Amino acid sequence: MTQAPLRDRYAGLRADLGAVTAAALLVLVAVLVGRHLQDTRRTLFVHWPPLFADWAPHLGPGTPAAVVVAAAVVACGPSVAARLPWRGLLLAAWGTALAWTWSLALVDGWRRGVAGRLTTRNEYLTVVGRFHDIPDALRDFTHHIVSGSPAPWPAHIAGHPPAATLTFVLLDRAGLRGGGWAGAWCVTVGSTACVAVLVAVRALADERLARRAAPFLVLAPAAVWVGASADGYFAAVAAWSVALTALAVTGRSVAWAAGGGLLYGLTCYLSYGLTLFALIAAAVLVAGRHRVRERPVLPVLFLAGAAVVPVVFTLAGFDWWQGYRLLVTRYYQGVGGTRPYGYWVWANLACTVLITGPATAAGLRRTGALPARRRAAPRPEARLALLVAAALLALLVADLSGMSKAETERIWLPFAMWLLASCAFLPRPRGWLAAQAVLALLLNHLLFTGW
Repeated sequence: MTQAPLRDRYAGLRADLGAVTAAALLVLVAVLVGRHLQDTRRTLFVHWPPLFADWAPHLGPGTPAAVVVAAAVVACGPSVAARLPWRGLLLAAWGTALAWTWSLALVDGWRRGVAGRLTTRNEYLTVVGRFHDIPDALRDFTHHIVSGSPAPWPAHIAGHPPAATLTFVLLDRAGLRGGGWAGAWCVTVGSTACVAVLVAVRALADERLARRAAPFLVLAPAAVWVGASADGYFAAVAAWSVALTALAVTGRSVAWAAGGGLLYGLTCYLSYGLTLFALIAAAVLVAGRHRVRERPVLPVLFLAGAAVVPVVFTLAGFDWWQGYRLLVTRYYQGVGGTRPYGYWVWANLACTVLITGPATAAGLRRTGALPARRRAAPRPEARLALLVAAALLALLVADLSGMSKAETERIWLPFAMWLLASCAFLPRPRGWLAAQAVLALLLNHLLFTGW
């Protein structure tokens, strides 16, 4: 009676290791092919393909803290996540994610790792002075997107709707000036993304799966790029949009739907590509379809909330669709028009492996195998699998679009957070957590990342 389950466990482990091996081979091939293309053709515009990074082994002031946090989460994370009261778990997850992200950022030092990240020539803080009159700047925003226009915006400002830049303008107006405050904002807000994912998983699936996912969300290799990148902040806003929507379709208050829609609208004005979070929001509505049928006002409230930010920006003079069309032109004027689609369409996925780690490769394998293991998968597991599948679909659509060639280790942070939730399906979590921690520490100590 005990032999079959034992065989099943070992078969599952072998399949998991097979998925991890395939993911590692994808990264290896992306490195070798990318190195050859960059050395011979100079068309990738990254120094350590597939990542936007430089090879530079180093230690820093954050190294001891990063090692301690990693060891603590590997040793105690699963048991603590299983025992803490729910609200205590959410606070502990946020606090630990903050400690992990800050320590990784400070491996590169305060200036290089935090304060200087958002002050380089393509970053948001370089144009704060051009927003002295915010309404006028919004009306004039699209006139500076295309290269060759008068005073064209730097790459990141041109590449995003104005809510991204406006965030840092408002921080400056509030007296939180300079790269240090901007970096602290991105780390502090970005670290809440793991809490939002936990809230959504508990609401849509169950608390048991959320607790199993918690240590993996906290100890994500993606934290290397959350600190300090504006995309970490975008990831949190998008994640809370999904979390509030999940609360609306499974909780008692329909008002959460309007809040989820409001944050989704903001998400679309932080990054054009994050409109794809509509796929994840749709998965939430499908997972909670019984509740939606009982209260058909939920989608109406979501859409009403989602319209608020677009209406405000449109009345202020910014045309989102015109901005996106001009961005496509700007993208192909720059390195986006030179970087080979034939390489990046699969090398981008190697970047995703590096920000989500080997545990996620195994977790996605188990997510895909869920329907095959049982004729009818348990409903909580099936709902979590639906959420993960929607995030993976959104990422693949972004990949195939060709508008994300390279630098996806930061651009796809919002999608990566939801893929990490698949780690809830893994047995023996400590070994997988150790693999996640080792990968993050190696990436941060062997490379100087560009973001």
